[in-house]
Amino acid sequence: MPGPQWLKSSYSDSGGNNCVEVASVRTGVAVRDSKRPANVIVTGRASFGALIESLRSGSLGTGR
Repeated sequence: MPGPQWLKSSYSDSGGNNCVEVASVRTGVAVRDSKRPANVIVTGRASFGALIESLRSGSLGTGR
């Protein structure tokens, strides 16, 4: 059985080592750092969608 198909943003660096990757999995959306591919967070689709919308709108701020 093949593993998830990981995707990264076209805005990620071309070396592929500084990326946030996402994959659709049976239980929701998996997220990982390309530098640490064994560390995976899985969240529900609605929660992931809310995160993306917050990032797009800038409502999360910079944390600085």
